[in-house]
Amino acid sequence: MLPDDWQLTEDVDDFLARVGDFLRSRPDLHNTPLTDIEKLRTRGADAHGAEATVFGRLESGGEVRAIFYRTPRGYLSVTPLSAKQAGTLAAHLAGLGHSPSGVLADHDTATAFAETWQRHTGSAPVPFWRTHLYRLGTLTPPQPRPEGQGRIAGGKDHEQVVCWCREFCVDVGEQSSIDLIDAGSWARSRFGDRHFTFWETPDGTSVSMAAATSIVAGMIRVDPVYTPAHLRGRGYAGAVTVEVSRAALTAGATDVVLFTDPNNPTSNALYQRIGYVRVADFTGYKFSCSAPEAG
Repeated sequence: MLPDDWQLTEDVDDFLARVGDFLRSRPDLHNTPLTDIEKLRTRGADAHGAEATVFGRLESGGEVRAIFYRTPRGYLSVTPLSAKQAGTLAAHLAGLGHSPSGVLADHDTATAFAETWQRHTGSAPVPFWRTHLYRLGTLTPPQPRPEGQGRIAGGKDHEQVVCWCREFCVDVGEQSSIDLIDAGSWARSRFGDRHFTFWETPDGTSVSMAAATSIVAGMIRVDPVYTPAHLRGRGYAGAVTVEVSRAALTAGATDVVLFTDPNNPTSNALYQRIGYVRVADFTGYKFSCSAPEAG
């Protein structure tokens, strides 16, 4: 028997029945599992492809302490673990013959898992993704506020939404979403179930865009926020983010969160000015068959 009792299943309904309280205990930290697993529950296999999704839960003392699940692209998404627990999970899954394409977790958990995975499988971890997680504290509209107002996007705005989401993906290097958009698979992209809002100037010109997920366990995630390059630096992104954040609070959200690129000091400073507080850092590793070349 493993010292850490990991239970694996492919039954999403049974899994959620057992881990729901745990996920709801920290909706900010667990925001991605909450939205991903809810999408899988409501949309079935179509949400994550034909391959069955594996779920795992760590139980100790009769309580769930952590979970993992396999994402559509084959990564393991893992909630925070100690270094020892992360190593135990990596060794356990390697022993069972699992072959994830990588791991996504808070930085310490992902790193501990990746290092143990390499020792057991020889697959070198290659970092490919880093992000800061922020949670809304006291919403503080920016001053001065740019002229204009927010407007909820409707059906007639679909082409503009798709265009700007693709431009956003190009900016951040999100090739998988670009491929889905170009293939006409908008509904299968991570943007397909978002609720979009534009910031418009007084003459009705859309100059910035922000989106939000549906509320799950009292949590709404703002994602993405995008302003075309030639319109940046005028306060539009802050204004539309405040608009979406205020709408989330009005809808009853107790946790409003967003992710930021650590390499973009402008956006990080902006979100802090309007009331967002940094919660955690996340890292993603891809697993390759050989160590990456230096340089």
